[in-house]
Amino acid sequence: MKIALTIAGSDSGGGAGIQADLKTFHQFGVFGTSAIVAVTAQNTRGVRAVHPLPADIVAAQLAVLAEDLPPAALKTGMLAEAALVRVVADAVRAYRWAALVVDPVMVASSGDRLLSREAEAAMRDALLPLAHVVTPNLDEAAILLGEPVADVAAMERAGGALLELGARAALVKGGHLSADDVTDVLVTRTGVRRFTRPRLVTTSTHGTGCTLSAALTAGLALGRDLEAAVADALDFVHRAIAAAPGLGGGHGPLNHGVSATAAPQPPSNGSM
Repeated sequence: MKIALTIAGSDSGGGAGIQADLKTFHQFGVFGTSAIVAVTAQNTRGVRAVHPLPADIVAAQLAVLAEDLPPAALKTGMLAEAALVRVVADAVRAYRWAALVVDPVMVASSGDRLLSREAEAAMRDALLPLAHVVTPNLDEAAILLGEPVADVAAMERAGGALLELGARAALVKGGHLSADDVTDVLVTRTGVRRFTRPRLVTTSTHGTGCTLSAALTAGLALGRDLEAAVADALDFVHRAIAAAPGLGGGHGPLNHGVSATAAPQPPSNGSM
């Protein structure tokens, strides 16, 4: 069984962060390990408190995993502080962990900022150059690049700019665009691919970014190429949103219990 690692914050509401990542890993059939960098007090209505863990505790978690349970792929989520970003970057380099998915969690679905400005700079300078793929939404891409990203053409330009910062690939997520369809843009050094799906009208969006990056990490751990892993991850999130349980009074969680594989479609001509 392949191992996937998540390095992120804990979500007391269970819909995002470490909890969402481990649920997603399980659905994809990989063994999930975790390094918790912060404890948050949050629910579907917002983030009440964030308590970063000491850097030496985060480093110790990563060290014991490297020693005994090294990941085939790993992801980062909310890293809270610049010192923690640097600890993670140092570990990725030291342990030569290559299949790194960087989810630059900076703003929660509720609008709460989750990363300090110093940490944003550390992520851009220390972590992005190590990324196999970075997965920002429009707000996060704008913060990383210092300019607005407001349409699909700008998403493609932003992806190219993130590659110039050192990432091997960028998946710029278009869920915040106002359109009937949602377009996500994958930019690699060999070209650009757009993924388009019908927009689901829902308030159940808590943890979508975490779930997507976790599904992508699981696909990479299983040995899938990047485009296939992205397509599978987007499909999983779309179905998880469609099947959301409708919990909480704010931005509710997805249904992480959906299958990691889409149900086969019947033949169009009705034949077997």
